[in-house]
Amino acid sequence: MYLQAPSISSYSLVPQNFLASSNFLTTFPPDKQHYSKVVQTSVMKHGFWSSSKRVCRSLTGGLIGVRCEVKEKDDEDGFYMRRCVEIARKAVGCTSPNPMVGCVLVKGGKIVGEGFHPKAGQPHAEVFALRDAGDLAENSTAYVSLEPCNHFGRTPPCTEALIKAKVKKVVVGMVDPNPIVASKGVDKLRDAGIDVMVGVEEDLCKKLNEAYIHQMLTGKPFVTLRYSLTVDGHFSDQLGEEATKSGGYYSQLLQEYDAIILSSTSLTNKFSFPASKEPGANQPLQILIARNPSSPVEIPVLTTEVASKVIIFTDKETNVEPKTAERGIETVVLDRINLMTILDYCKRHGLCSVLLDIRGNNGDFEEILRESFEQNILQKVVVEVLPIWNGSKEERLPMALTSLGQRLKLRNFTSRNSSQSVLLEGYF
Repeated sequence: MYLQAPSISSYSLVPQNFLASSNFLTTFPPDKQHYSKVVQTSVMKHGFWSSSKRVCRSLTGGLIGVRCEVKEKDDEDGFYMRRCVEIARKAVGCTSPNPMVGCVLVKGGKIVGEGFHPKAGQPHAEVFALRDAGDLAENSTAYVSLEPCNHFGRTPPCTEALIKAKVKKVVVGMVDPNPIVASKGVDKLRDAGIDVMVGVEEDLCKKLNEAYIHQMLTGKPFVTLRYSLTVDGHFSDQLGEEATKSGGYYSQLLQEYDAIILSSTSLTNKFSFPASKEPGANQPLQILIARNPSSPVEIPVLTTEVASKVIIFTDKETNVEPKTAERGIETVVLDRINLMTILDYCKRHGLCSVLLDIRGNNGDFEEILRESFEQNILQKVVVEVLPIWNGSKEERLPMALTSLGQRLKLRNFTSRNSSQSVLLEGYF
């Protein structure tokens, strides 16, 4: 895996210099003019695209960029694989615990079929692409971001569908880490006489499904730490002006993660339940930490987006506000709140990714953060640097972030503009 740890100063994870990355653009190269002639506005319908209405568009969301351009003719495989990743992301937040997968069928230098996996339990990307292509699938090259499955689950094997359609070649972005797949799909295709290439745009395909891969390799949910800082390095409860709106980074994070861990004090004092504003977004499970509550836990009015998706973890018998109990919100009482217990709960409920959002009372997160660093539980960090100068001499970061006995260094560290803020992202 491509996971690594952060370098944390006495204040924060803020580097000395911010490098704002450029926006990802989607362009059609000069040598693909034959393709651009058949391109119109794309229309999504039940996991596949109308064969007469296709376009390679730039991504407007998520923390992953896709560059759909070809600089050399020998990069055609990469061009079509990037297209697979782009259309796979149409199902962001909808496929868990399954991965996001895109498939493109190419024949005579033109795309004849496209599809993606829209939701767990529904047909896979290859099936939708083959339906889209129809008879044109025969002797075509199939590009797929994840190895085709070769087992019967809730859907039939995709390898059988590709063999039956008589495709001549399959280009695979990455091998599936799922033990019941793990190269068996590739072997099945090769045994059937189909030419198979593996590892095209592999890093991009891994980035697409980093939570799924981590869960398959470790059996544990993928955990991301998120918090905000002022430009002079002080912790902040605030979010950027555009962060919570549709297309904003925070709205997209909520769409991408299966669960979010919050402090109950942040809800009662400052803001209501966070909800993704992305069109059709599935909302994450809201996990509230209520540590030593001195009064009944009060839950703000639940919006339609987050209804029936709340659970409270507390370390003592808690009086839950009557209206809260009537809503059927689950409460779990523990001897000691710890992140491993919460993650075990998420695992049992089939949740692959968790966002640990540090807002509200820092004390609620002290032990959780200390445990997460000591046991290497965190995989990723996202920090929003706000265009605000706090000016206060008071250290407001959680002690667990400022008293680490070692310097940690992030891998694959990136920065980009997010409205007026700077967004930093890296892997432990």
